[in-house]
Amino acid sequence: MGALGAWVVASGLQGLMTQWLPAWAVALLLGLLLKPLFAWRMLRDEVLAVEAALAVSLDAGRAQLGRLVSRDVNVLDEREVRESAIESLAENLNDSLVAPVFWFVLFGLPGAAVYRFANTADAMWGYRGERGGRDWTWFGKWAARADDVLSWLPARLTALLLALAAWRWPDGLAREAHRTPSPNSGWPMAAMALLLGVRLAKPGVYALNGEGRAPSAADMQRTAQLGGRAVLAWALCASLVIVAAVGMRWE
Repeated sequence: MGALGAWVVASGLQGLMTQWLPAWAVALLLGLLLKPLFAWRMLRDEVLAVEAALAVSLDAGRAQLGRLVSRDVNVLDEREVRESAIESLAENLNDSLVAPVFWFVLFGLPGAAVYRFANTADAMWGYRGERGGRDWTWFGKWAARADDVLSWLPARLTALLLALAAWRWPDGLAREAHRTPSPNSGWPMAAMALLLGVRLAKPGVYALNGEGRAPSAADMQRTAQLGGRAVLAWALCASLVIVAAVGMRWE
């Protein structure tokens, strides 16, 4: 019902704009409405803030990382703090930018809104068991499966964009991506691990590029740079597709 509501509201807004406003105004307003669905700049700044906090102390780095991840940060050492931060940027590059734009290109504002609803629902309820005295098993499964379906292609596209940003293909990407329980998050995380040459792991769950070295402060900067280049590449590609689609409509 929530996804349907998001689609209906977004469709109504987009329909009203296209019916009553000139094309330039529609483009401007769509950009303003899309902005809250993206979170790349905040994500990049939060990840870089983890490294800045680590320069102060391990406890400060852990506390800053706690703003990004749901795992218990108090048991992580310096290497694991960096690994978690890099993983977070890689995974959320898809969730916060690539996937919303992908669905916007296909279905306009309603597509982006439904994706963000599904992704947020997965983050909030995409687990099994009880929380707050309620059993969320059924709803958690629905949210997780919906997000898996909507993120399947964008996650692999994110890995491709990171490869373009580094201007080389990460050998063994598919093998490493399948080491994670998620059918999607492993792709951007494995791409980042292989491109940086570092090991990224969640203790007791997976290890990506297991032969890689421990990430350094320089790798944190490199992560932000690769992410930024991937964002620019995706913005260019999406813009070209949108312009081409508009041009065909005017013919």
